[in-house]
Formats: sequence, C-alpha cells, structure tokens
Amino acid sequence: MVTPNVSYSVVLRVELSHRPGTLGRLTTAIGEAGGNILGVDIVEVSDDVIVRDITVLAVDVEHANVIREAAESVEGVHVRSVMDRTFRLHLGGKIEVKGKVPITNRDDLSMAYTPGVARVSMEIAAKPVQVHKYTIKSNTVAVVTNGTAVLGLGNIGPYAALPVMEGKAQLFKEFAGIDAFPICLNTNSIDEVVETVERLEPVFGGINLEDIAAPDCFEIEDRLKGSLDIPVFHDDQHGTSVVVLAALRNAVKVVDKKMSELSVVIAGAGAAGVAIAKILNNAGVPNVIVTDRRGIIFDGREDFSGPKLWLAENTNPEKKMGSVSDALRGADVFVGVSGPGIVHRNDIEQMAPRSIVFGLANPTPEIMPEEIEGIAAVIATGRSDYPNQINNVLCFPGIFRGALDANALSITESMKLAAANAIASAVPEEELSPSYIVPSVFNRFVVGAVAISVAEAAVKDGAVRHDPEL
Repeated sequence: MVTPNVSYSVVLRVELSHRPGTLGRLTTAIGEAGGNILGVDIVEVSDDVIVRDITVLAVDVEHANVIREAAESVEGVHVRSVMDRTFRLHLGGKIEVKGKVPITNRDDLSMAYTPGVARVSMEIAAKPVQVHKYTIKSNTVAVVTNGTAVLGLGNIGPYAALPVMEGKAQLFKEFAGIDAFPICLNTNSIDEVVETVERLEPVFGGINLEDIAAPDCFEIEDRLKGSLDIPVFHDDQHGTSVVVLAALRNAVKVVDKKMSELSVVIAGAGAAGVAIAKILNNAGVPNVIVTDRRGIIFDGREDFSGPKLWLAENTNPEKKMGSVSDALRGADVFVGVSGPGIVHRNDIEQMAPRSIVFGLANPTPEIMPEEIEGIAAVIATGRSDYPNQINNVLCFPGIFRGALDANALSITESMKLAAANAIASAVPEEELSPSYIVPSVFNRFVVGAVAISVAEAAVKDGAVRHDPEL
C-alpha cells in the first residue's frame, strides 16, 4: 500500500475562526482523510480569523483533493489556496549558470573577456589539449536524452523530460561538484542523436546518456564511445548495474553465500537488465538467467538480435526454458527491472533458502516488500520509503568525478567494478544487516571513495589522457 509521501505534499492556506477547537477539528479531519501533517504555521492574525499554512503529505493528486475537501468541510474553516510543493520547487527550473570569477572592475573584464581572453584562445588553438585545462570542459558533463524512455513515465518527449534532466544536473553539482547541463534532443533518430552529441563534444568533458529507449540506447552509446575521446556513460544501464552489484556484494555476506556460487534471475531484458547481466558476469557470478515478456532467454530462441543475442549466448548455462516463475525455482537472487506485480509470493517461496530479492521497478516494485517479509532474507527496492534503496545517485556522481579527475578517455569495465566495490565498502562489515546493505544516498563519503577508486582503475587500465600540458 502506498503511503503519504513528500512527492505529493501540499500546503493548505486556511482561514480559521477564533472559536475554540477549530484547529483541533481541522487536524482531525485531515488525519481521518489519510493526510500526514508535517507542520502548522501562522501566517497572519486578525480579530476574527487566524490564517495558517498546513503542510500535508498525500498519496497522490486525487488524495490531495480529498484532503482539501475534508478541510473545507470543517465548520469555521475556509481553504484559501492549495500549493503543490513539488511544482513550486520547479518554478523557473532547478539549476542556473553562475560565474566562478567576479567581474567588478575594468581589469577583471579585460582578463575574463576581451582583450585578455584572446591569449587563452590562441593557446588552445596551438595546443588543443589545453581546452581541458583552461575551460569548463574539465568539469562539465552533458546529460543527454530524447525523452523516449523516462523512468516510470515512458516516451514523454524532450520537453517533458527536461525537469528530470535538470534534476540529474543538480545532483551532479550537489554530490560531486560537477557542472552538468541538460541536453534534451528533439529527435528519435539514432543518427541525429549521435551527430548532435559529437558536435557538442568541444564543450563537455563527459557524456551522461539518460532515458533513451532500448534498443536505440545501446547503439547510441556504442557509436559515441567509438567516436569520442571523453567518457560516455549510459546511466540507465551502467549506473543501475554498478549499484546492484554493490548491494549484492553486501547482501551475500548477510546471507552467508558466495558470489561464485550464486544463481541469479533478472526480470527485464532492457537497458538495465542487459547491463546487470554483463556486470554480474564480469564479477564472477556463474549462473545468470534473464527473462523478458516471452519468458526465459536461452541460446536457440530465434526472436531477437543485438543485446538479447548476447544474453542468449552468455547467460542461462543450463538452457532453462519457461516463465520467470520457472526460472526462480531454486534461485538465490531475484533482480527485477521490469514492471509491477510480475512475481508473486509463491514464486519467492520457491527460491533457495536465504533468498535475496531486489524489486527495482518504480514506483511499484515487481513484488512489494510486505508480501515477502519472513520469506526473503534481504529485500531491496528503488524506493526511498523502504530500506536498501538501489539508487543511481550512489554511482554516477562519483564515477564521473573520478573519470574527470583522471582525465579519462572512457569508462572501462574495471572502472565500473571499482565503483561497485567502493559503494559496497561504504557500509562497514560490522554494520551489515538485512536492512542495511547499501549506504544512504546522503552519505558524503561515497562520492569521494568512488571517485578515488575509479580514477585509480582508469590509470591502471591506461584509459587516461597522458599529456605534459595537463
């Protein structure tokens, strides 16, 4: 059951008569309507009326309307307005561009712009690698989407995707000090996305691909990785897979199992599912089975190509067939990156003892944690209102911080594994428990630890820009 949450919080501005008990009746009515009151503040007071702001958590928009109606029904109460706190936060956008160097006099202007800037431009013209030293390129990431597969929303287009990309850019800045900018492209053409990003490359030190539908996302990433000498990272694939691996490394310690002996079932063969299968393969998990809408993927199914062909050739070593329920019999781990309600309590009961269940579909997991309490030993979701949130913000700020600091040319498989290990290590072994296998997204230790590990892996792989000018 969905509980009231901050995503649907509202502020009711209400006029209350000075009659005794009015505020008590109002708060009771809001509570009986299912609202969770966060705060009650006085706005103004007159002889006859007190104006208050009541901040309330709701379940959804309809529930917020029910709460308003309940407030209006209380004698001596008039609702002046209802303000949606989430929409208010987005007014005018969530990010801005600010100068790092103040321009307060003629000298500042002459050095920051004309004529002084010409000297720096000519230096870069003579030695192009210096663009990484003397411009924003050294600390800038483009967050690129075409809005064809926005998490939980689907193909909503580039305009509607912009608030999401702004949020991603804000997280880059807040957690890693990286100046990121949303690039929402009005095209569904693979060629046009690739060409546009290639033409934008002079400005950016890294490319974060986001919310692009499969299978286009695979080709776009592969082509950009081949044509650009800066890191290209599709977060829906690799950010998710890195955090899943980190969580799994700790979960197996809790249930006293070994990565080298696991049987893992992944529901969903899109961007995240393919990337999770690959990173688990690289991490030494011997038995990974992936399912899609048609059931278990196996070598010999002839209804796919590309990424799913890789899955057929590199997963399911026992060549099992059937449904996700069939795949789960005896499995140690379930990872869902598909949709709500696709597995049931009896499916989890058929798994091996001390099973691990990661239901990552948002906002509603493949199976709700309440349904499998006492059955699965460790449960994780993609939601913030349950323990063990698998959230990409644990990965992408640190992995780009490390890549930029190392002047990396790309993001290698070793860098991803290093990031997963760093995230896992942020939870001390003595503190591991079924409800604590991944660090909080607000644990500021994580970004630094991931960045250092990623930078070291980049240097070890030789994937860095070696130039004495930098």
